[in-house]
Amino acid sequence: MATRFRKSRRQRGSRYCGWGQVGQHRQAGSRGGIGGAGKHKHFFIRTVIEEPDHFGHDAFNSLNRNVVNRWLNVRDLDVVFAKHGKEEGGKVVLDLTSLGYDKLLGGGKIGGAFTVKVAKVSEKAKSKIEAAGGEVISDEHEAE
Repeated sequence: MATRFRKSRRQRGSRYCGWGQVGQHRQAGSRGGIGGAGKHKHFFIRTVIEEPDHFGHDAFNSLNRNVVNRWLNVRDLDVVFAKHGKEEGGKVVLDLTSLGYDKLLGGGKIGGAFTVKVAKVSEKAKSKIEAAGGEVISDEHEAE
């Protein structure tokens, strides 16, 4: 189409060039704002349909995550030994790792001398077991 026949050329000289009354096509008001304006107001239904995950934030992801799913306190070692413990060479042995425990904590008083196998152990729990004459066999290099 030749440029001289186009609508934009034909409407030159008319006051509003096909955009109705004063200021109807002037700025962003006619389209409801610029960018993300109105996502929580007049464009909310559009936001829900097109971007359902727009609001909110991602879960915090720590770079040094220390996940402990199951733990046991020192006070509960007697109960666990009564159900699952065994004696090897005169020593009371508890394998907490095979029972599904991730960490041994130092809450309470210890009942006897235990040899405990566990992935992680707190410093307090380790000192209580060693003070009672037992030992801790742990996967970690240092007690946490």
